[in-house]
Amino acid sequence: MQDIKVDKKLDIRGEVCPYTLVKSKLGIESIELGQTMEIILDYPEAADSIPKAMLNYGHSVLKTEKINSKEWVILVRKEVED
Repeated sequence: MQDIKVDKKLDIRGEVCPYTLVKSKLGIESIELGQTMEIILDYPEAADSIPKAMLNYGHSVLKTEKINSKEWVILVRKEVED
């Protein structure tokens, strides 16, 4: 996983639902097919809902990792045009 190139970083720390999901969806729409986006967040519910939503949209979730006591990193590859 360490050799995956991140094409876009999206920092949504401090945001809560539904803004976390809206910003993540807009972020994935802004990159090209096959590119990856890294999402950094600190809202626990979003750490669960964003990966599920990205899978539902048809994208690949490459990683969901809690990086410290309050923050998560989610890595998503765009697989379909929105």
